[in-house]
Amino acid sequence: MNVPAPETHEPAYGGQQPYGLPMGVYGPGAIGEVIRYILALIRRNRWLIAAVIGLAVIAAVALTMLDTPRYTASATVQINDQSEQVLGEELDAQTEVNKASDVERFLNTQIEILRSRALAQRVARRLDLIGNERFYAAMGLPLPGQDASEAARREQVIGLLQTNMEAVLPRNSRIVTISFSSTDPALSAQIANTFADEFIQANLQRRFDSSAYARSFIGEQLEEARVRLETSEREVNAYARNAGLIRMREMTPNGENADAVSSSVTTSSLMQINEAANHAKADRIAAEGRWRAEQSTPLFASAAVLSNPTVQDLMTRRAELDAELKKNRERYLDDHPSVLQGKAQLATVNQQLNQVAANVRDSIRAQYTAALAAEQRLTSQVEQLQGATLAEQDRAVRYNTLAREADTNRSLYDGLLQRFRELNAAAGIATSNLAIIDRADAPLAPSSPSLPKNLAIALVLGVVVAAAVVFMRDQLDDAIRIPEDVEEKVQLPLLGIIPNTGDISPAEAMADPKSAVAEAYGSLRGALLYSTRQGLPRLMLVTSAQPTEGKSTTAFAIATGFARMGRTVLLIDADMRRPSVHGRIGHDNRKGLSSLLVSQDPADSALVATTIPNFYALPSGPIPPSPTELLTSPRMPALLDEFLGRFDVVICDSPPVLGLADAPALSALADGVVFVIEAERGRRGALKTALKRLRAVNAVLLGAVLTKFDPNKSGNRYSEYYGYSYYRYEADDESKS
Repeated sequence: MNVPAPETHEPAYGGQQPYGLPMGVYGPGAIGEVIRYILALIRRNRWLIAAVIGLAVIAAVALTMLDTPRYTASATVQINDQSEQVLGEELDAQTEVNKASDVERFLNTQIEILRSRALAQRVARRLDLIGNERFYAAMGLPLPGQDASEAARREQVIGLLQTNMEAVLPRNSRIVTISFSSTDPALSAQIANTFADEFIQANLQRRFDSSAYARSFIGEQLEEARVRLETSEREVNAYARNAGLIRMREMTPNGENADAVSSSVTTSSLMQINEAANHAKADRIAAEGRWRAEQSTPLFASAAVLSNPTVQDLMTRRAELDAELKKNRERYLDDHPSVLQGKAQLATVNQQLNQVAANVRDSIRAQYTAALAAEQRLTSQVEQLQGATLAEQDRAVRYNTLAREADTNRSLYDGLLQRFRELNAAAGIATSNLAIIDRADAPLAPSSPSLPKNLAIALVLGVVVAAAVVFMRDQLDDAIRIPEDVEEKVQLPLLGIIPNTGDISPAEAMADPKSAVAEAYGSLRGALLYSTRQGLPRLMLVTSAQPTEGKSTTAFAIATGFARMGRTVLLIDADMRRPSVHGRIGHDNRKGLSSLLVSQDPADSALVATTIPNFYALPSGPIPPSPTELLTSPRMPALLDEFLGRFDVVICDSPPVLGLADAPALSALADGVVFVIEAERGRRGALKTALKRLRAVNAVLLGAVLTKFDPNKSGNRYSEYYGYSYYRYEADDESKS
């Protein structure tokens, strides 16, 4: 058979990402992919989700119907920061400080008091609830037996009161709502009102007890502070008299006594003379700097000399005489009277100029000498006063300690005296910062069970449980269902997605060039063109993990597609166990690959030219007893080399990988392997086992093809997302036109 020589095709670009895939899988749009994945998960498990939520709703309705109605009565109490003040500006100022710094903590403390065991005990004692049959009935409990102790009954009642009482303080509000729930509406109102009353009474009792205790305690502390103050004042005066110290104790701006550094004549003199010495030192340093600079500068280069007005006038006069002398010398001889007179005048001016400049420099030196003398004099005085001051400070150490102790005792005494006066003024005034706003009335309608509330809770719980079940089911599900599963679960690049044809056979679907299947295989061919750095592999093997996953159809579609592109293509049916290529081309299977492998017949003797230009097929031939032995014989590589010399592309339809040795043996000879996975059927464990067998022989895995993919089972608009809505759009457009 005459077969055209293979053409040489240089790849336009190597290593390119397979096209025909959604960008969100490999690049931007990851959030959109996650959303689509979740929607697909919901769609696949919609009946399970509906069942879980439905059971939750039914359970909520049943519980609502069977639950005993409970009634909640509420009273409201206003909580102010402090009670009304009657003691004047001092306490008002203190109240403002409390409002600014401790309001939230104060309000939270009041709420905790409402929920406290002590308040519940006061309510139980006032209403005589211990052993009260009506109370136990309202709580849905039987009366305790005769063998129950009084303490056990009391603790049970207190626990019931605390459990069924609720205190709520809204944010940015001072009105707390006190609610109590039971099956008896009148009793609920009575207990809620008693909680409010006892809350106020307990607050007043705490204030009264606290005030009485405070008056007694502060009175004792005040007497002790007075004795300490008198003792410390006498000690200060006695020590000052014995040490010969006369000091005026100063006051700080905030009214407190100053520290140990109080005024004395010696200290004040030392500070004043020391400050004068510092100024003298600064003046000396400045004068010395000017004099040193003057010494290192030529006389008439000194800035001080040149800036002197007399020097400037003399220099101007010298310039004028010098100019006049030059004119006279041009006109007269040197012994001419005019010339002699000019020389004499010029000499006089120069002498005056030198004298004035020297005087300026001498004045700078005199300033330095005077500054140095002043500094030395003041420094000597400072040294003399330092000795006197140090001696005085030694004597003042004990004085300062005693003075600080007296000041502390005086401050403590004044504070205690002020507080004692306030407490005496407030004695007997029983005011409260709490007030009842609304008293509780017996509720007319039950507060629970609430069908809307229970349904809402059931819906939330149902959704949460359903989500957990679906998530766990999805995590345990190892099936390849959506395109993203290919890369995620088997770590293979996705070359193409072939949609499910439904009741239509793949051959009929591919017969329409604008069908979704035909275009999907076209996208697969495009991905294969750039599947390696060298471009399209010339010898490709198409296989799958299990039978009937669509590998033969995929191999046939790839071969016919490249043939229509103008390349000479040979499709080899290497599946000698379930051959199918001869049926697709309408030819018998009496001669084929098995015939060539067991004989030395020419390779083209078994080739079949199909009706498609450039497309040739090699059927499997008669099924041999041991296909593996034939496929692994030395004759197989030789045949493939011969075919590669005649065709641009050679495609082998291989048997499945699992359970057979044929596919791994053939994959070692191929330039690349296309791995076919059937959607909803391929399992991660089986696929990884198959891929492990292929990788064991160093097969070059080009990627995976997901076949029989049904977008309607896989979630939110997968068909449009993967490009298949174009055909519906075109059909709709043609029908409208």
